[in-house]
Amino acid sequence: MSTSQSASGSQLNFLTASIADLESRLTLLNLQPRDQANTVDGRDVVAGLKQTKKTLPPKYFYDDRGSELFEQICTLPEYYVTRTEAQILQEAASEIAQLTGSCELVELGSGSSTKTRFLLDAYRDQHCLDQTIPFAYAPIDVSGGILKESAIDLLRQYPSLQIRGLIGTYEQGLQNLPPALAPHRMICFLGSTLGNLNAKECQQFFDQIRSALQPGDYFLLGIDLQKSSQVLEAAYNDVQGVTAAFNLNMLRHLNWRFQADFNLEQFEHFAFYNRRYQQIEMHLRSLCDQTVNLAALDVSISLAAGETIHTEISRKFDLEQLPLLLGPSSGPKWLKSRKIWTDSQKWFGLALCQAVLE
Repeated sequence: MSTSQSASGSQLNFLTASIADLESRLTLLNLQPRDQANTVDGRDVVAGLKQTKKTLPPKYFYDDRGSELFEQICTLPEYYVTRTEAQILQEAASEIAQLTGSCELVELGSGSSTKTRFLLDAYRDQHCLDQTIPFAYAPIDVSGGILKESAIDLLRQYPSLQIRGLIGTYEQGLQNLPPALAPHRMICFLGSTLGNLNAKECQQFFDQIRSALQPGDYFLLGIDLQKSSQVLEAAYNDVQGVTAAFNLNMLRHLNWRFQADFNLEQFEHFAFYNRRYQQIEMHLRSLCDQTVNLAALDVSISLAAGETIHTEISRKFDLEQLPLLLGPSSGPKWLKSRKIWTDSQKWFGLALCQAVLE
């Protein structure tokens, strides 16, 4: 055997060992089996499109292509949310780890887990100081493709990390969390995603968080704060048109999922700041009179020129409202704010909360 052949063989063995090591530290559980009937989760589509003011649930943004487009949105110069929150996380991560002690991180809507790496760095440092401290991460995302890709990348970056990924919605993930590997959990809900929920949905969501946490566990919440309408509207109407493509991709997703015939060229992206409700609203506006069929759901809808389908809200909050936002508990557990971090412009807030019995 030549020297070059020997070197190639050694490299192959190294790669094989690396792959085996990655697989030993990664578990992925798909909570959305492929044979699940589309009509079951399509009922919300029918209900929304049959209303006088048509709506579509934001969860249909996130097929694999939608997740890729959202990752692009997060890098846009107009979209201040990601870089502002990342700056706060970078500065606060060590303090968060000190305040919580050993925690298994659970992230809702993990995507590429870019910002989460600041937290993982801090908890890895804890693990390095004491090898008995588990170093574990449980990402939850509806996109199995991006979840697996980011998990493999993280396992390579953090040689002692254990990942148990859950492919599904927030609700599915929270209901199917395996027993914690660390003494406590910290559920992370970053990126101002809370703003996509109306007041009633917020309370239902916080009830789900309380149910998933044990007393002493933590909840890390990112919230977008109120600011000028010019800054807000620019963030959702970027000049490159990535947000428009993200909005329109929902129709492409519905075409694939429910055998629909939405013509994307007959719709346009429409986003504005609603001052009354202090929220950004995203719509898809019909450019003509048209009829759309969703064959798998056995339904047809008609849209007039100028009529819109409301696809998302993004509410903006005041920090002073946080205690009211967390709201009263329907059970014995409460979420109490422990510390809040903001940026110098107070554009974004990061709140560390703890589940307590009262």
